[in-house]
Amino acid sequence: MNTSAMVGVEVERPLKIHFIPYLASSHMIPLSDIAAMFASHGQHVTIITTPSNAKFLTKSLSYAAPFFLRLHTVDFPFQQMDLPEGIESISSTTDLVTTWKINNGAMLLHRPIEDFIKNDPPDCIISDSAYPWVNDLAQKLQIPNFTYNVLSVFPVLLMESLRTNNLLFTDSDSDSSSYIVPNFPLPITMCSKPPKVLSKFIGLMLDTVFKSNGFIVNNFIELDGEECIQHYEKTVGHKAWHLGPSSIWRTTLEKSGGGNEGAESEHECLRWLNSQQVNSVLYICFGSLNYFSDKQLYEIAYAIEASGHPFIWVVLEKKGKEDENEEEKEKWLPKGFEERNIGKKGLIVRGWAPQVQILSHPAVGGFMTHCGGNSFVEAVGAGVPMITWPGHGDQLFNEKLITQVRGIGVEVGATEWRAHGIGERKKLVSRDDIEKAMRRLMDSSDEAEGMRLRARELGEKAKRAIQEGGSSHHNLLTLIDELKKLRDCKPLD
Repeated sequence: MNTSAMVGVEVERPLKIHFIPYLASSHMIPLSDIAAMFASHGQHVTIITTPSNAKFLTKSLSYAAPFFLRLHTVDFPFQQMDLPEGIESISSTTDLVTTWKINNGAMLLHRPIEDFIKNDPPDCIISDSAYPWVNDLAQKLQIPNFTYNVLSVFPVLLMESLRTNNLLFTDSDSDSSSYIVPNFPLPITMCSKPPKVLSKFIGLMLDTVFKSNGFIVNNFIELDGEECIQHYEKTVGHKAWHLGPSSIWRTTLEKSGGGNEGAESEHECLRWLNSQQVNSVLYICFGSLNYFSDKQLYEIAYAIEASGHPFIWVVLEKKGKEDENEEEKEKWLPKGFEERNIGKKGLIVRGWAPQVQILSHPAVGGFMTHCGGNSFVEAVGAGVPMITWPGHGDQLFNEKLITQVRGIGVEVGATEWRAHGIGERKKLVSRDDIEKAMRRLMDSSDEAEGMRLRARELGEKAKRAIQEGGSSHHNLLTLIDELKKLRDCKPLD
């Protein structure tokens, strides 16, 4: 890490920046890593969160100890939300009622966060777009506010194109007819329209992003593409700041001695990968908020075995099922599946797995993913092509960037668009379609080799972006300079 920028004026007059992440691990981790990126260049950073999430972030940010970075906690309203103490992250539950209670509790953090910021005003706020009230607070206090979301520019532009062409707000729960997105810089075909409940959330999120002073993006310019970025800035009127992928920056720092990989380096799946051939293993993981029915898991298991490729399959533990015996818990596996496959042929990981390290392993040749904003950027950073299986939120938009624009993935054929990842899906993706997608990506065909080559090339661009002189590194330094100019031009009270 080049520390030359930490001398002179920057050390004497560091920026004071407050970060406000949303209460879900998929939002907290990347935004906190971005906060650490600012801190690594001598800026004074405060992350505002709740007590339980602060403990989680303290462990997650252990690599950032040398930087000027602090956590400030505000109490979560457990009693108001009728929740047990300590349940304050969306990632801690698989129950929809609890999920909505946590989300509503997060919205009630408005007042204590506002009080803290008034008493300790920063030079800039960087907040998750889940908090629309931050724009009003920042405007009232005359503090620039930049919004962050796990989304990249591409899906945000798609959403705005649908909204301005009256394709976003539909009366039906979902519309499965395909269409070409109008007034978009690239020819994108969507298989369905968002359900009404999701459309309302998308509209609120877009308004929050567009009203801010700029959009913080956790990927790199070459992934979204200059054409989309220019269209975004012309449409919205402010700049999109590509600063990532933070996962590569973080891993680079950890390897240089800035963190302790300990438990991750000892994880069983990483040791098992060492015994596998290069590009032979399919990694299967659908994120921390996507839960499949036993019937769908059974179809996946059947396809895995039929395809014949080595695999690591991460299956989320079903919270709240402690009373089930082991036989009931494993009824989604075909009879004898584990005896025939686990060990030499593959692994099933129940719960958490070190995804960035897995994707970076040379034995991994493909990634079956839900296309979450973090997961697909981590795959791109590792140069790994994908099988796309989107389920909810922005995931169906991200799929099109992977498959139709960058040509580094194949679609499994999931068309059902949901507002969340919990609960039964109406449509089952068949074992035949899953196996077909696995073979398209993992077999040694010209199509597969082309995707693999393009993925490797994009991965190299991702690594260069965060290095000194790269596009993301340049953006970070430029943003720091611009924020200092804004601060220094602000009249004194």
